[in-house]
Amino acid sequence: MLHEILLSLSGQQSSLFSFQTEEDVISEESFPLLSPPEKALLASLARLSRLHAKIRAHTAQICSTHPSVISRAVSTAICSHSLGAFQKKILEVEKAILVEDSGYVGGYGIVPLATVVGEFAPWTRRLDWLGELVRFIQPFSAKENGQCCSGASLIDYLRGESQTGYVDIEEMALHLVSAAETAWMRQLSTWLLYGNLPVLGKGDFFIQEAPTHEQQVPVSVAQFVIHANLLPQFVSAHTAASILFIGKTLNLIRVKRGPSSGRASEALLTSPVTLHGEHINRLAELKSPISASKLSTAVSSIRFSLSQSTLSKLLPLPKILEILSLLHDFLLLRRGEFATALVSHADFRLQERQRRSETTSLTVPNSLDGLAIKDGDAAAALNNTWVELYSLQNEEDPVEDGLDLARELIRLSISTKGSDRDQGLTTEGAGAELVAETSNVRFDDLLFPSPTSLTLRVLPPLDLFLSVSDISVYSKVHSYLLSIRRAQIRLANMWKHTPLRRSYPSPWGPPRSHSRFGQSRLKMGRERENARLSQMRAIWATKSASLFVLSEIGSFFQGEVIDGSWQHFREWVEAGASDTVSTSGSRPGTAASSKAKLSSDAVATDGEAEESRKRHDPEALTVAHRRYLYSIVQSLFLTDTPFTQALRGLLTRVDQFIALVIRLESIQRNIDLETDEGVVDALVDYASEEREVWDALRRARKDVELGIQEVVARLRDIDDTRAEEGRMMFELTTNTHRSRSNAQANDCSFVPHKAAGVDRLLMKLDFGTANG
Repeated sequence: MLHEILLSLSGQQSSLFSFQTEEDVISEESFPLLSPPEKALLASLARLSRLHAKIRAHTAQICSTHPSVISRAVSTAICSHSLGAFQKKILEVEKAILVEDSGYVGGYGIVPLATVVGEFAPWTRRLDWLGELVRFIQPFSAKENGQCCSGASLIDYLRGESQTGYVDIEEMALHLVSAAETAWMRQLSTWLLYGNLPVLGKGDFFIQEAPTHEQQVPVSVAQFVIHANLLPQFVSAHTAASILFIGKTLNLIRVKRGPSSGRASEALLTSPVTLHGEHINRLAELKSPISASKLSTAVSSIRFSLSQSTLSKLLPLPKILEILSLLHDFLLLRRGEFATALVSHADFRLQERQRRSETTSLTVPNSLDGLAIKDGDAAAALNNTWVELYSLQNEEDPVEDGLDLARELIRLSISTKGSDRDQGLTTEGAGAELVAETSNVRFDDLLFPSPTSLTLRVLPPLDLFLSVSDISVYSKVHSYLLSIRRAQIRLANMWKHTPLRRSYPSPWGPPRSHSRFGQSRLKMGRERENARLSQMRAIWATKSASLFVLSEIGSFFQGEVIDGSWQHFREWVEAGASDTVSTSGSRPGTAASSKAKLSSDAVATDGEAEESRKRHDPEALTVAHRRYLYSIVQSLFLTDTPFTQALRGLLTRVDQFIALVIRLESIQRNIDLETDEGVVDALVDYASEEREVWDALRRARKDVELGIQEVVARLRDIDDTRAEEGRMMFELTTNTHRSRSNAQANDCSFVPHKAAGVDRLLMKLDFGTANG
């Protein structure tokens, strides 16, 4: 019987225990003479036997079929270490019985069953825990409605299970954590040292290759993204971003140096990347359980070393500043002539479309082909804008390289529904969060009736610094600012409609005005002009008020927010690039003074050198750039949905208001032709149309005034809310960015520029209202 018990505990089929059922029962046919107390003692051994057999069979299945390498490593460790220890215990008990150890064998060679059961009693808790673990890795059956776990979730589960009051469970959990983290570190080292995704368990690694439709670069250069659900909890978001940055850099260098890089001109002029022994030693020093701070320190050390050796040539600071200046000039509208030219050429394309639709409707009724806006219209408007900007340059001025680069990289195209938001959310964490926090109110359908987006093509190696989500945010800010600038331009152009402002054409002069017919006609013209001027006073007042409000808001956004933030950010970047070594004075000194000066300089410049090194690091610049971009988005109230809704409503009403005024001008011109020249159109009743337009204009004027009040009221609410919360203006408020700022405090010292408060904008609006 003892032989059968030990064989059954080893996982072998035995006639002692019944394996056909899930219950811990004893076979009555094989051992009919067992007493109830003996059966009760054997029930615990039957449970151990069944658990051992199930765990061993399930771990073998996991090792052969599970897609995660980490889960396979843990399963192998369970089978070899934990179950091996249980098998070793069985052999120890068997050996002690065979040598008749007094601890097991009593008088007359009798082995008490209670002694054997007591030896295996601690293993009941251990095998129960191992059974739950293998069920977590891969469920026993489909009825449990579970899927195979990922390596990251398994590591988090084991680290949580190690926090227990049982010493034996803690030791087993820590051993399995070591096996899981060793497998994970092998995957990580492949990416950190070579820039390659792991061959085994590629789908379980938290960095994966982006799908083809998200790539906006040549096919030869792969794009990589972070999957947060595959990221262990001990890896912070900042560390994950650094790991992605290092691997992308190494991968880009390998691709560009390979034979498939294409033309020689496209190859990157960088020094060969060598694996420094200190990088491998840094990773080898990480012991299980891996500390988040030690992992972050090791990754930062590798990143800084790589930045000093390779990235200084691959992604130099002047190149980064050139792209940032390009984004600031054209997407953030620092160059006012670009916005003016783009709006004028877009309106010209729309007028052409309208004339074409009118011509088409005469030949083909109910045809809408002429009104459809296509990519060609947007591209033509942008090309004409570049031509106009080139024509503004004088022959004496030097050729502007920034304009050539902008024409090469900037594209204006029709954007599909949800493309900007969807693309941003599938890319890196920080940019995706920023896209998600911006308001969903659209401003990109005001330049053209179809949504258009102005984007910048990010070519390698600039994709190490700029992500798709960053460009998506820039596009949203551009359409937001351009819609305000467009409304200003169109309101200011209303003064160019001369017949609405004064008597045009001029009245008759002598000798025709001396006749009775001439005097009668002059009197009738004066009465008509006086009536029209009286009606237009309210229209001009509303136009001036809306132009004043939009001009002040646009000036505040462009001057206080955009330009102030850019100057602050650029000064920070250029300060990091400046030489920290001070020049020596002209007066010679003694040897003692030289030694003292050298020692003091060494102490003083340690912190400055470290700070300069961090500022030169491209990833630190990336973090600073995203902080700068987030502060701009928040300072422009793009995260405040009620304000963006009120502003969008005002801009829409202004467009309707301007369209009605232009239509009124056309009707009054036709009425004057009928009255003065006798040009009559029998198919149109211009008098009734004029009355309808005046009614619509009165309603539109009230709507515009209401829109102005809503925008100003929302600005007051923003000012009051932030004053009540006791926060500084444009402070980073979300938990996500606050946690990321705390996590990255050691790697980036950039603090965004805090623009003037909204109370200054309200003060200007109140002053203009008091004077108006």
